[in-house]
Amino acid sequence: MKTKSILFLICLCFATMANRLYAQGTLKFEKETHEFGKIAQGVPVSYEFKFKNTGNAPVVISNVQASCGCTTPEWTNTPVLPGKSGFIKASYNAAAMGAFNKSITVTSNGTNSTQVLYIKGTVVDKAELKASLTPEQKALSPRATLTNAAHNFGKLESGQKAVTKVTVKNTGKKELTIDGIQSACNCVTYKSLTPKIKPGSEGIVELTYIPRVLGDQTEIVKISSNDIVSPELSFNLKAKVVQSLSAQSVLKENSAAVPFK
Repeated sequence: MKTKSILFLICLCFATMANRLYAQGTLKFEKETHEFGKIAQGVPVSYEFKFKNTGNAPVVISNVQASCGCTTPEWTNTPVLPGKSGFIKASYNAAAMGAFNKSITVTSNGTNSTQVLYIKGTVVDKAELKASLTPEQKALSPRATLTNAAHNFGKLESGQKAVTKVTVKNTGKKELTIDGIQSACNCVTYKSLTPKIKPGSEGIVELTYIPRVLGDQTEIVKISSNDIVSPELSFNLKAKVVQSLSAQSVLKENSAAVPFK
């Protein structure tokens, strides 16, 4: 009887060691291909590929690489524990019209160390896309509106960082997401403080402006969303940009201007 107990304990120890040795996480995606359908030329769109770790060990995503520079991926950058979920977000912005089929390669320490996701669709002219929408599609679309269309910073120093918050309201029937912004000066960046705006609710987009050109400036910022009726909203950032905000005091001494110390 004693011998059987010892053998049982030995087998249990080996089983535990084996489980630890072969413990590995597994990323299980809800879907591996997303079809955008028709999208407007030059208007960013995005999609989140959701996954769950169905394995028995944490999974760490080490890299996500898109097949082209027009696709900008984001992903869950913390360890995903067994049973927990994460995402890979693909944001696509195409200048050329026509069909597209792009891949996103996901590298992790999971059982499938390399997995490939795909986004597809057709880029068309904005007017063509709007004309092809049915009344039902328009009625069910998220609808983005701005409570204010401009912000004046007043005087700003060249290179100074200035921040303002824009309120976006969803008056549509579905959840609204902000997909990106565009500005001619490339001097404006954004952060969506409310990634998903429910119907009837408001969200905040934070705009950061770093001016470089002196004088009175008006920067037109195009805010893109998944509103298929009006995928872009215009917001104006205004400022009087000066070389320096520090006024230098001078004292006149013997008819010569001397910097105040």
